Amino acid sequence: MLKVRPSRFESTVWRPEQVAAIVTSARSTIPLVAGPVEAPLAGLDLWDMWPAQLADGNTASFAGATLWFVLSAPRLPDPDLRHGIARIRLVLERDGGWVDCGNALPDGLNPGSREWAGSALFDPATGRMTLFYTVAGYPGEAQTTFAQRLFQTTGQLDWTGPVPQITGWSEPTESVVADQVDYMRVTQAEGVPGFIKGFRDPAHFRDPADGASYLLFTGSLQQASSDWNGCIGLARATSEQAGGWELLPPLITADGLNNEQERPHVLFHAGAYYLFWSTQRKVFAPGGPSGPNGLYGMVADRLTGPYRPLNGTGLVAANPDQAPFQTYSWWVDADLAVHGFVDLIDTDGSKMEDRAEWRRAHFGGCPAPRFHLRLDGQRAWVEGAGHE
Repeated sequence: MLKVRPSRFESTVWRPEQVAAIVTSARSTIPLVAGPVEAPLAGLDLWDMWPAQLADGNTASFAGATLWFVLSAPRLPDPDLRHGIARIRLVLERDGGWVDCGNALPDGLNPGSREWAGSALFDPATGRMTLFYTVAGYPGEAQTTFAQRLFQTTGQLDWTGPVPQITGWSEPTESVVADQVDYMRVTQAEGVPGFIKGFRDPAHFRDPADGASYLLFTGSLQQASSDWNGCIGLARATSEQAGGWELLPPLITADGLNNEQERPHVLFHAGAYYLFWSTQRKVFAPGGPSGPNGLYGMVADRLTGPYRPLNGTGLVAANPDQAPFQTYSWWVDADLAVHGFVDLIDTDGSKMEDRAEWRRAHFGGCPAPRFHLRLDGQRAWVEGAGHE
């Protein structure tokens, strides 16, 4: 039987005055990515990525290599269309080199029209891999929707072939359903990236305080005063079986401030809980304070908070002023290495043009150079020359 905590706690509010206090500096600036960049998998755009992790949050090592799950799509004339055909790709990484292992899930297994981001838990004792991921849309839908549901499936890692594969995936099971009390049920048919509602990005976390498993996710508040009603949601495992999760209140709310706190995940580091997420300037509420495209975070003494914004504002690392769209969708691993993807580079830094040709010419669609963080209580900064 899993130990459990009280079901209710008070959510932490990300406040406008905190965002208004953001001042970028060398310590909070991600190193500049100079183009051109090279796609590691020919013919594919790659973006959101996450590693196979152990239950303690460390990245699993396979004789010095690591396994990554990456959103992928064929390189279309307009890269913005990639979200409508996304598949999760399995990639082996060793010494900075990437080996394509094909689609992680077989054709026809996903109970939706495409596969969006999540997390992966590996059990070295059994070789079993559990994938928590976002099911977007519905099978056979006439019009691609932005419906989002949280699912999980488990397969067996197989190293007998030329590249690792995961076989025998179980039938995907819905982990937890939006309750329409704390969290909106996302079924919308229309929208554009950045302005849709959220119930996606499940990230597994095993809390060392109670040994229970949790899922963090990108959510939207049901009880909200604004259309900018993003939150970071939480669910707790009530059994070891698929689907055995209980929805809890949001960890972080941003009603009236921000629409999307994407790909939230927690690290237990130096006795504290560090919660990270990604967001963009365009998803802050008009007329209010906004922050740059960047990695944000808060810290707490326990998983359920209360949380304190890192650096007093929440901003941890931002794209450079001259390249505000260069990278996005960051994942911080247990070693404080930060993994993201190259978004739009070699721009003039002032605007984005709403043309497919412009987006294709500037879209990287590949893993970004890694950088590292330093954490000290409520302070966080980018490690490296000029940042100490």
